[in-house]
Amino acid sequence: MNRTKLRHWTLGVLLGVTAAVSDASASPLRIGLAAEPTSMDPHYQTLTPNLALHAHIYEPLVAQDEKQGLKPALAESWTVLPDGITWEFKLRANVKWHDGSAFTADDVVFTFERVPNVQGAPAPFTYAIRGKTITKVDNLTVRISTGAPSPLTPNDLSVVFITSKQAASGQATPAFNAGTAAIGTGPYKFSAYTPGDKIQLTRNEAYWGGAQPWTTVEFRPIKAGPARVAALLAGDVDLVEDVPPNDINRLSSEAKITLARVASHRSIFLQLDQDRATTPQITAKGGAALPNPLRDKRVREALSLAINREAIVTRTMDGNAVAAGQFLPDGYFGRSPNLQPPAFDPDRAKNLLAEAGLANGFKLTLHAPTGRYVNDSRIAEAIAQMWTRIGLDATFEAIPVATYFGRALAGGPDKTPEFSVTMWGSSVASGDVSSVLKPLMMTFNRDKGSGTVNAARYSNAAFDTLIDRALATNDLETRRRLYVEATELITRDAAYIPLHYQINVWAARKGLAVTPRTDEMTMAMSVRALP
Repeated sequence: MNRTKLRHWTLGVLLGVTAAVSDASASPLRIGLAAEPTSMDPHYQTLTPNLALHAHIYEPLVAQDEKQGLKPALAESWTVLPDGITWEFKLRANVKWHDGSAFTADDVVFTFERVPNVQGAPAPFTYAIRGKTITKVDNLTVRISTGAPSPLTPNDLSVVFITSKQAASGQATPAFNAGTAAIGTGPYKFSAYTPGDKIQLTRNEAYWGGAQPWTTVEFRPIKAGPARVAALLAGDVDLVEDVPPNDINRLSSEAKITLARVASHRSIFLQLDQDRATTPQITAKGGAALPNPLRDKRVREALSLAINREAIVTRTMDGNAVAAGQFLPDGYFGRSPNLQPPAFDPDRAKNLLAEAGLANGFKLTLHAPTGRYVNDSRIAEAIAQMWTRIGLDATFEAIPVATYFGRALAGGPDKTPEFSVTMWGSSVASGDVSSVLKPLMMTFNRDKGSGTVNAARYSNAAFDTLIDRALATNDLETRRRLYVEATELITRDAAYIPLHYQINVWAARKGLAVTPRTDEMTMAMSVRALP
């Protein structure tokens, strides 16, 4: 698929959205999820499944539409004051929390205080409010000082859900999971949460944006793709996400099923431990200790060149992906026009290993989640096989998504990353590429909120400086240029291994209209019954 097709491809999108709500929609909506949210606490972990679920219950000041454009939510408007470093947000009047209490600026201030103090949060939202000081002006106005120009403040705040001061004060994550603190302003209310089984929501009849069509929404985690498809065909659920590529053609011919597709900015890539002198899952072939070979750029390049990305796209993904050479696909702000997917070159990979003094290879394990990304464990298996062909003793281990990310980030001694080579997926959660580059590639510094999901512990001062400069300029073209330079720097340093971009596919029972989202989020608010 060429770049033009990627940019514009939204085949099979079922728009069919109408202001009139049919009788058929005044009923439960059952959704089969590929990945289960890890918590009902909206400040616990920056994962797409969490963000998607929380958007039903809670709301940010600024929201994102299905193409990640910004739109008003709990803030009706926002502007930069003449000093250039203070943002003023005018809050929406007459908004009620699910318990009937009034939403005010006090709740926004409370949220800012809570976000960096969530105990045990594996990937908190601290990065989104870092350097921002909030002040209440009146009940419906807050000002946020950034200390320096911060043009992405609205983007940052689009992933920060506001919580009720009255309901959440002094409450930790378990209280949200139990529902006692899970009080929002969103279109649906928390009803029940049984990890591994289901999440139930009920319609908020007093929602400021108007009552939604579905009386209840039930999310069922069905991690195995074939099982999700079977549940849909059997009528056990009404909608499923992440349709397995090998089922798409079959479902296309099913009269009772409709598909919705959209090209995604979700990139799948590998992180490589470049910090430790020895790394846990890499040894000599006989098992003897080996200095960490991933610290050598030649080895990292060899691992990348040994991967046949087109084979993964055509065979493992059945064509429902696009080979990647950087974090962003074509058409997105900050993408480099100079980086292409690395060409498959196993001979060059072998030569690089030999140059690094590793002609006989070494032993390594690739760790990947299972049930988080489309065909994630199959991709990991394919990559391990490709590495074996250049002389490595390569294996893979697929770990349930419920524990994978916590272990990958902090499962080792002293809460260090547990694994040597890990599979990840990134999406531009805030609508700006900094939401990928800052947490994934900047030097790990929890106090600064940088590198929070940098499992490789990659550190490059020049890259950090470029991102800091980009985040401090209000000039759009300057920021774009800095993003391009930063992306080219880390990509040419083989700091990570890009694999491919996903194409998002949903399947629903006939009679439902689904508006697909580029951010992969599955929301009841995007589903309507056709008249």
